[in-house]
Amino acid sequence: MNHSGDIDRARVVLFGRRPDTGAEQQGTGSGEPRGQVLTTNVGLRIPVGLTFDDWERAGRQLSRIVNSSSWWLGDWLVYGKHHYTDRYQRGIRTAGLQYQTLRNYAWVSRRFELHRRRAALTFQHHAELASLATEEQDAWLDRAEQMRWSTKQLRHALRLAREDETGRGEAAEPTRQLAVPGNRLQWWHKAAELSGIAFEQWVLATLDSAAERALEEVVAEQQDVSG
Repeated sequence: MNHSGDIDRARVVLFGRRPDTGAEQQGTGSGEPRGQVLTTNVGLRIPVGLTFDDWERAGRQLSRIVNSSSWWLGDWLVYGKHHYTDRYQRGIRTAGLQYQTLRNYAWVSRRFELHRRRAALTFQHHAELASLATEEQDAWLDRAEQMRWSTKQLRHALRLAREDETGRGEAAEPTRQLAVPGNRLQWWHKAAELSGIAFEQWVLATLDSAAERALEEVVAEQQDVSG
């Protein structure tokens, strides 16, 4: 079966260099302009002879899209859950999206209103800080932006700060350990990795989501009874 028609209909220009002269760009032999990278449902169409500078620009554009899409999907789910409480899960199924991943995105999106998000930092930077209080989030975002930290560097700085607080003997609630079978712990780590967020943040997001869902069910039952 020939699927080329479906691919062609999905083409979008990811990056296109304007011609240096007034003349039209020469074709690549495949019917596509030189220097133009196109997206399709199954990959990229990259012209022969693409310069390094153009290839690099396309990579930066892809990176921005990947980072932005996490925010987009999170905001999309938050809106749907707020406006279409009885139907938004059907929309998720129709779109073919993974609900748990979307819930993680939505959790981070709720924790950072649009005006508080830093364009210079990735979605993952914000996910690392989502469980903190608002003032702490802003302070760490400032540091990460000023120091140009990667997500890994931010995570490391957070860990050092927590260890330093513990070392100064600040009062803290007693730690309660939960016995977890090793195979289940590995399963959770894998889920966090596939979700693209740190394990600790994934645990918090998952527990928050479960608590939110349970509370919603309780409220719905109470409303049914009172109705």
